[in-house]
Amino acid sequence: MTTTNKLLLIDGSSVAFRAFFALYNQIDRFKNANGLHTNAIYGFHLMLDHLLERVQPTHVLVAFDAGKTTFRTEMYSDYKAGRAKTPDEFREQFPYIREMLAARGIAYYDLDQYEADDIIGTLDKMAERTEVPFEVTIVSGDKDLIQLTDANTIVEISKKGVAEFEEFTPAYLMEKMGITPEQFIDLKALMGDKSDNIPGVTKIGEKTGLKLLQEYGSLEGIYANIDSMKASKMKENLVNDKEQAFLSKTLATINTQAPITIGLDDLAYTGPKDVTVLADFYEEMDFKQFKANLGQVATAEPVTISYEEVTELTPEMFSEDTFYYFEILGENYHLEEMIGFAWGTNEHIYASTDLNLLQDDLLKAALSQPIKTYDFKRSKVLLSHYAIDLAEASFDSRLAKYLLSTVEDNAITTIAKLYGQVQIADDTEVYGKGVKRAVPEKEGLLSHLAKKIAVLVETEAPMRERLIENDQLTLLTEMEQPLARVLAKMEIAGITVERQALQAMQVENEAVITNLTQEIYDLAGLEFNINSPKQLGEVLFEKMQLPLEYTKKTKTGYSTAVDVLERLAPIAPVVSKILDYRQITKLQSTYVIGLQDYILADGKIHTRYIQDLTQTGRLSSVDPNLQNIPVRLEQGRLIRKAFTPSTDDAVLLSSDYSQIELRVLAHISGDEHLIAAFNGGADIHTATAMRVFGIDKPEDVTANDRRNAKAVNFGIVYGISDFGLSNNLGISRKQAKDYIDTYFERYPGIKNYMETVVREAKDKGYVETLFHRRRELPDINSRNFNIRNFAERTAINSPIQGSAADILKIAMINLDKALTAGGYQAHMLLQVHDEIVLEVPKAELEAVSQLVADTMQSAITLAVPLVADGNSGQTWYEAK
Repeated sequence: MTTTNKLLLIDGSSVAFRAFFALYNQIDRFKNANGLHTNAIYGFHLMLDHLLERVQPTHVLVAFDAGKTTFRTEMYSDYKAGRAKTPDEFREQFPYIREMLAARGIAYYDLDQYEADDIIGTLDKMAERTEVPFEVTIVSGDKDLIQLTDANTIVEISKKGVAEFEEFTPAYLMEKMGITPEQFIDLKALMGDKSDNIPGVTKIGEKTGLKLLQEYGSLEGIYANIDSMKASKMKENLVNDKEQAFLSKTLATINTQAPITIGLDDLAYTGPKDVTVLADFYEEMDFKQFKANLGQVATAEPVTISYEEVTELTPEMFSEDTFYYFEILGENYHLEEMIGFAWGTNEHIYASTDLNLLQDDLLKAALSQPIKTYDFKRSKVLLSHYAIDLAEASFDSRLAKYLLSTVEDNAITTIAKLYGQVQIADDTEVYGKGVKRAVPEKEGLLSHLAKKIAVLVETEAPMRERLIENDQLTLLTEMEQPLARVLAKMEIAGITVERQALQAMQVENEAVITNLTQEIYDLAGLEFNINSPKQLGEVLFEKMQLPLEYTKKTKTGYSTAVDVLERLAPIAPVVSKILDYRQITKLQSTYVIGLQDYILADGKIHTRYIQDLTQTGRLSSVDPNLQNIPVRLEQGRLIRKAFTPSTDDAVLLSSDYSQIELRVLAHISGDEHLIAAFNGGADIHTATAMRVFGIDKPEDVTANDRRNAKAVNFGIVYGISDFGLSNNLGISRKQAKDYIDTYFERYPGIKNYMETVVREAKDKGYVETLFHRRRELPDINSRNFNIRNFAERTAINSPIQGSAADILKIAMINLDKALTAGGYQAHMLLQVHDEIVLEVPKAELEAVSQLVADTMQSAITLAVPLVADGNSGQTWYEAK
């Protein structure tokens, strides 16, 4: 049905709360000049922008709860009882959210004795009864409103941050849960709701509730057939809690006939009525970017991007200022095919779905030059499937945004909001989500791609200017962009993984798991589900009566977390077996079996490196994560035996930096004693043991002394506390404190560095690596001790860990250049933290081994030498 009426109903209380916590870890960054916290106001504003752009409503209302007392509390005094006290930092922002809505020309409303849900439900039904029905979109952070979805109403539930929602329609609810909107109320009646303190029926959860509704249709249907149910504890609970169940249904049912005093005409939305009022509000809140964009917003006119659909190429379509964007439907560009592409400048934008154009010599020639794009690595890998070798990036918008701020994501929509005027729909709005994801009509697709080009063109200059201001342009052009090209080559190459080797390990592990299972049963004296924390807790602490002081009792049972089991292991042999069982089953499912799913037809795994995720600059990998294969257990290390060269006349070469973070610490801190130890070639942990524990000769340092010194060294790098060190070493907190105090006495340069970097972080709000990579620390001045303390530890560690990551990136870039210049067939396959793995023809092994060591060790000149250790073998296991 087509209609021009679109009603947007927002659960203001719920959404404001979600906005507050979405930006809670940055709460001290969001304050105005008067000290007012503004994170909820800011997050609410972002969510509104996103919704208004996407929904394009003609009518809008934000509904709020009027207070704690409602008609529901009169029925059930404990309704919503026990909720945590509203944080003062949130409470103080609430009046300003309403002020912001008024300034933006958005209606808001509350009603004494009723909740926001009831206001929304009443208006929703009112909108369905008009002569020309409305399309209604309801937005909340609370799933209660799902019961309102129907043919005219979509309910969107906030999932993450301020822009990710799950969209519920009757069809989607049926697909997801197997029930109708009406049955959703019955489900809540059965299972209750802890957040609202709705009682429900004892021990009936979602799974059981859904099963009952699918069998009997409704709460009434369940009780109509209660006598025919076989005797069980569930039936007993249903009978005993019948009155409670029907009360819960009443409490959970939204009142769609609330006595509201507003009508749909009162909700008409055309934008701010007085732009100066909104500008003054932004000024008061210190929302500089919102104020800067106000001129564009105030027009309320959608920006139209003109473009030309291309079926034939001409030389005039390309220049060195051209931005390129290549689109796929999903995320894994190793598997997905392109659905369209676009390119252009601020003068003209072109878009096409004709993939035959990729073979045109004009386009190939253009792409053989340095190009501007978004996500060069993704583009290079994707185009390799079309036999196009993308040259390099002259400007990568995604990486530029990542360097400028790690607080938000690096999507084109985020870039548009932060640095431009052209606003663009999120991909999920254009293509849908999950199983519904599909390519839109050609015109919609081309228009979306053209807008992406417009955003990329428009935002290059402001991002480039900010990079220059931050002294980060070199970081982009000489580190991140060249690295993207290296990583793309590694992804394209992939690494050979022997499926048969993994299958053999799978069989061996199954036998180990079977034996461990029986041993656990024998020691426990009964069979039970070892994977069930609840059953495990009952066996350990009730049947076997292990000491309760080792655990804590929660609503779901006794804690059987790893730290609990590790403390129990020395006194209970069964717990040691359980720990072994957990480790081997995790290895089996995640790696031995899991990795097999990622082996493609070429016999290789092509992991994807995520270059713009971590706040320190470290790389991560997905599909699958090859940086996380466990190596502490021998069974974990054995998994690397399946990783082999692609030919019999080659080997794998692994080279990693030795103690690179401690070497960076020596350089950054300038501590003369740490520098002297490294420059003298001493074993750094032995040297630390001598200084901290007062040992005169290296030969007098015991293995335990060295182990303790190693824990102190790495603990200092990560800002460890005396409590943390005492746990790590199994010593008293006083002894741990003495170790740390002595360390700082004997290494005063390190203590000075730590104090200085924290002080500067408090002043600037960020810290930097040696290469000006920034990490923002919005919590560094928090009034909360624990939050502030964590930020201080982060301030100490980030320059060290980030600089180490940057050094490895430089080494990879230089190594790729050296291998190419030397005409070697050897090439990089993997990067795992401080390690690089290469495939090397046996004939090149000696030369390449030396080249790798020289390149890694000369990546940067520090106050201490860099050391790279290498080894080779027929498998990754042998090479390590």
